[in-house]
Amino acid sequence: MLINCGPLSDFVQARYVIHLSTGKRLVLFRLPSIDPSGSKPNETGGWSYYSMEAECPHAGGPMQDSQVDIEDSAYVVSCPWHAYDFNVETGESSVGIKACTFPVDVRDGSVTLDFPVDDGSIVKLDKIEPVSEKVKLKHARPSDKPAPTRADPGMAQFLDDKATLCDWAVHILNTANPEHKIELTIHLFSIFTEREASASPMEIGRGTIAAPDQPPREKMKTLEPGKMPRAGNGGSVRSRIAMLHALANIELWAIDLAIDICVRFSTFHTEKSSQGLPRAYFHDWLKVASDEAKHFSLLRTRIEELGSHFGALPVHHSLWQSAMETAHDLRSRISIIALVHEARGLDVNPMTIQKFRNAGDAESVAALEIIHNDEITHVTTGHRWLTWICDQEGTDPVQVFRNNVSKHFRGTIRGPFNEEARLQAGMDRRYYETTPSEVAAV
Repeated sequence: MLINCGPLSDFVQARYVIHLSTGKRLVLFRLPSIDPSGSKPNETGGWSYYSMEAECPHAGGPMQDSQVDIEDSAYVVSCPWHAYDFNVETGESSVGIKACTFPVDVRDGSVTLDFPVDDGSIVKLDKIEPVSEKVKLKHARPSDKPAPTRADPGMAQFLDDKATLCDWAVHILNTANPEHKIELTIHLFSIFTEREASASPMEIGRGTIAAPDQPPREKMKTLEPGKMPRAGNGGSVRSRIAMLHALANIELWAIDLAIDICVRFSTFHTEKSSQGLPRAYFHDWLKVASDEAKHFSLLRTRIEELGSHFGALPVHHSLWQSAMETAHDLRSRISIIALVHEARGLDVNPMTIQKFRNAGDAESVAALEIIHNDEITHVTTGHRWLTWICDQEGTDPVQVFRNNVSKHFRGTIRGPFNEEARLQAGMDRRYYETTPSEVAAV
């Protein structure tokens, strides 16, 4: 049956989640037309519209967060959990499974979806939700205003078109102002992605510039992790501000970590096979950095809405300490930062969200749920690239991970574990369950 999704003028973002009365969820993609002729029913005004099931048929990954690429003059989307790819028009995949896709017609000023039904049953549109892609910048630069390249303390300083990815990375790492840092990070991911589809992709600049030992911070009181004041259980506004502030500090460091892993290890080569890192590696970590910038902006905004500001409370730098502990080896960096610290976030996020839900703080819950869903894909990115390295070197990623944990992580990995979220990210129990030999050692 045909389902009217609404006026064409309402669709201005790249992707939407469609909720049907049956409980079925679909993703609607709005993408630049590859064929500008506009001869197909799903094309109009330079845009093409596609719809597919919202859950990846492999393991249920969120296709609304998929990566979009062009292959053989067709759009292909890759699931953020395990990188299974699907043609958005046919649903076909290079791995042999197929996703359900649904024809879209955009004639007569409306977007209409052709959805199959059985026995004449009626399916109705429940709601349509735009997928959050916006960063809450304090001083957004107008799109028609040139990016400033000369010193102006009130604005983020943008590099010119000749700058390499590593030039940009070091510039972002050396930017102390958090508002400038998130604006530059979002911009870098945007232009890197845009140029990947052009005849002049951005140069990586491997080995041409060194990352700083530690990114600077401005106007922050720093304490040792063990001396940080307790945030409480979220029952009061003051407690919730403290919790959000601590999370915002983590997200700010997470931006630097995702940027640092690009430049610090740009010259990495695998052992035996001597493979350098492919461009997809840099794209994936820039996507992580862009997400972390979005997360910081959401948390900073919520802190201000509650009557405070980022920097009002002390912070610690333990995440960067872990980064420096693993600065010598990419396998160690991925193991500790992505597969220990970020994976631990998957364990505790649901409990944190529940505290805010118990307090009736729906606005904070909404931001934290966006962050949690994104963080699953970040652990996936770590798992994907550790596995890639181990595949090239003929080693076991689980064993490599556990060896690095024993060398570079103080203490043991303790539960409770969010087994579902970890598995979605590619981490089965072999990565974190205590082995009999470890029990005996204790």
